Amino acid sequence: MTIPYRPLLLPLAVALLSTAVGCSGSDAESPGDGTTSTSSSSGGGTTGGGTTGGGTTGGGTTGGATTGGATTGGATTGGATTGTGGGTTEKFSFFVTSLVAMQELSGSEDGFGGDLRFGETGPGAGLRGADKICATIAEKSLPGAGSKQWRAFLSAVAGEDGKQVDAIDRIGEGPWYDRLGRLVANNKEELLNDRPIAADEAIIDDLPNEDGVPNHQPDPSQPEVDNHDILTGTNDQGKLYSATATCKDWTAKAGDKEAEGRPRVGHSWPRNFGGGFPGGSSGAGFPGGSSGAGGTGGPGGDLNMANWMSSLDESGCAPGINLLETGGPLPNEATVGSGGGYGGIYCFALTP
Repeated sequence: MTIPYRPLLLPLAVALLSTAVGCSGSDAESPGDGTTSTSSSSGGGTTGGGTTGGGTTGGGTTGGATTGGATTGGATTGGATTGTGGGTTEKFSFFVTSLVAMQELSGSEDGFGGDLRFGETGPGAGLRGADKICATIAEKSLPGAGSKQWRAFLSAVAGEDGKQVDAIDRIGEGPWYDRLGRLVANNKEELLNDRPIAADEAIIDDLPNEDGVPNHQPDPSQPEVDNHDILTGTNDQGKLYSATATCKDWTAKAGDKEAEGRPRVGHSWPRNFGGGFPGGSSGAGFPGGSSGAGGTGGPGGDLNMANWMSSLDESGCAPGINLLETGGPLPNEATVGSGGGYGGIYCFALTP
């Protein structure tokens, strides 16, 4: 049974299906019964929603935004802008883009998929658009925060100058803090681990969204959801994973695996299957798949279920959402979310 995702029905859908979710990051898990909430399409969704900005970067948004069940507003305390959830623009420098925010900016319930241009054109448009997505969401969550220089943690085969772009080189030197002022990492060395080693204990195994809410349970009044796959195109050293791991440098969403490849994703919260994927391999690749850097044989590629920046290859580049545990990326799908996600990205500010 396929259940299309509807943002306003998420609390009801999750509650009804919570027995199928079983998505604790620390417990051994088994695949679902085939039920999935994947809402997929080959090329579905509107990139940028026809809007080149989608919001004002640098102070145009003055209201709050409700995301993941938490409402943020604006107030001024001691010269720094704060929201009702706490945090200040002075430190706010990291977040995972929430599902609600990606739906809103894309103009589609399926999100952006692998095309993150968001109104940008020309060489490097995918990266520039993703950066603009980050700034727009930051501003919506905490007025004033959008004026910072935000960078999406994405690698690319070619940037504006035609040269390879490595995600780790895009984000500044640190430190980085979440929306509530909790430390994510002091420097790049701390980031280059399965989990950012100095991160606050409250978020190290569940990286938070733009409102400071741990993303595994974006609505604290509802059960956890399977949403850990975050687009990066990156290996475990923060560098480009392969030429086929970036959805044509974040400009593609048709779902054509041969032409567009499969995006590399990290895990915003670690997955533990207790010795391998259910019914499959306990080694580096999916059953019948590849353990090589490109992941060309199976849908998973190299597997590291704990790594925040490089865990596996998603099924494809088409927009799509799956919030139910189904045991990993589905070979018969071609979406960015089939393995548990919605095509979210990590956002870092160059300065805290």
